[in-house]
Amino acid sequence: MIITSLQNPKVKEAKKLFDRRDRDRTQLFLIEGYRELLRAVEGGQPIDHLFICPALFLGENEGALIAKVAQVIEVNEAVFRKLSYRDRPDGLLAVAPQVHRGLEDIELTDHPFFGVVAEAIEKPGNLGTMLRSADAVGLDAFILADRTTDIHNPNVVRASTGTLFTTPLFEAESKETLAWCQERGIQVLAATPSAEKLYTEVDLTGPVCIAVGSEQLGLSDLWMESSDIQVRIPMLRKADSLNVATATTLLMYEVVRQRG
Repeated sequence: MIITSLQNPKVKEAKKLFDRRDRDRTQLFLIEGYRELLRAVEGGQPIDHLFICPALFLGENEGALIAKVAQVIEVNEAVFRKLSYRDRPDGLLAVAPQVHRGLEDIELTDHPFFGVVAEAIEKPGNLGTMLRSADAVGLDAFILADRTTDIHNPNVVRASTGTLFTTPLFEAESKETLAWCQERGIQVLAATPSAEKLYTEVDLTGPVCIAVGSEQLGLSDLWMESSDIQVRIPMLRKADSLNVATATTLLMYEVVRQRG
């Protein structure tokens, strides 16, 4: 049966998940798009049910992906476009349970720890971009401290291109995260324009956690005063700072460069 009515109960409930209050209430969220859904499934993200609209499929691989989901609901194009939050939907949108992990879930290995603490990040697009870079560098842990942005915002899922589901992501308060790093001998690196050394001039081959702050205020005093390493990123003209996602990506790739 193909659903053609926007009054269908599952369609109505899915539409409500655009609102953070309903995501918090139900502990569900939306995953839209082939690439995002594929990475969710590959990353072990549970799926509650999947809306499909074959008329909007863009390729030939959708069938194999759909076969991995237990509950599939076909809707017509008009209904799917109302459900979609994209300008050009590709006919796949899942409703999934939220997964939250804390510091106790971080698995340490024999190699030097490589992490990022993102304190009070506000913009979903920035968070998604940071997760995309974190996946690219093989980060051990991305810790979202003092969470402001909803990690299950559709724009986080989209900006991360599904790496939300492949990056080891954890949530915690700043104080407990700082204590966690200190107890394990993990150096905390903070970037600040007032630092003497460039980010390329410090040794990042040992256990390190890069701390970055909110777009408006930067890192709090707690992190700045407790950091073990302070570095600056050179700014050669009028701009005095970089977008937080860009700065974080530069710092992460410096760790990768130094570790070979």
